[in-house]
Amino acid sequence: MKPENVRITVTALSLSAAAFIGLVVHEGYTDRAVIPTQGDVPTLGFGSTAHEDGRRVRMGERTDPVNALKKAHAHITKEEQRFRSSLPGAHLTQAEYDLYIDWVYQYGMGAWHKPKSPRTWLLRGEHVAACDALLHWRFVGNYDCSTTINGQPNKRCWGVWTRQQERHKTCLEAQP
Repeated sequence: MKPENVRITVTALSLSAAAFIGLVVHEGYTDRAVIPTQGDVPTLGFGSTAHEDGRRVRMGERTDPVNALKKAHAHITKEEQRFRSSLPGAHLTQAEYDLYIDWVYQYGMGAWHKPKSPRTWLLRGEHVAACDALLHWRFVGNYDCSTTINGQPNKRCWGVWTRQQERHKTCLEAQP
């Protein structure tokens, strides 16, 4: 077993610097609030949907790269505490932890607590099933982002689907 594929208690983990950089790269940067895909909520900076004080991002708001990074870090720090609490007694590899925090940043803690989320399987100790559950999260506003149009990737939200496929691959590779 590779050292990086050793599972440790989730309470001892935190998001790696590499994963934080990957997260903001995946999210992309915008200096003004936008709705990234049809049916989504306004985001600002690196995909932030809320300010540090919990207020929701509203259209018309602006930011700069430094404040956007601060906002993303503050959001992730809060979510990490909630994430760790949601998995009592669970053990993850660093790679699993990083990709599930990335998932929570995209979909939110409300989605994390839903029955079809990876959390359901992690609580049972079924890590491969948790990886497979990632592929169920391919919808934006009831639209299946894995749908092709005339055999070509859709332009509406194809990135949502490819991101899930990348997470799934990384998750399976992280299994001991």
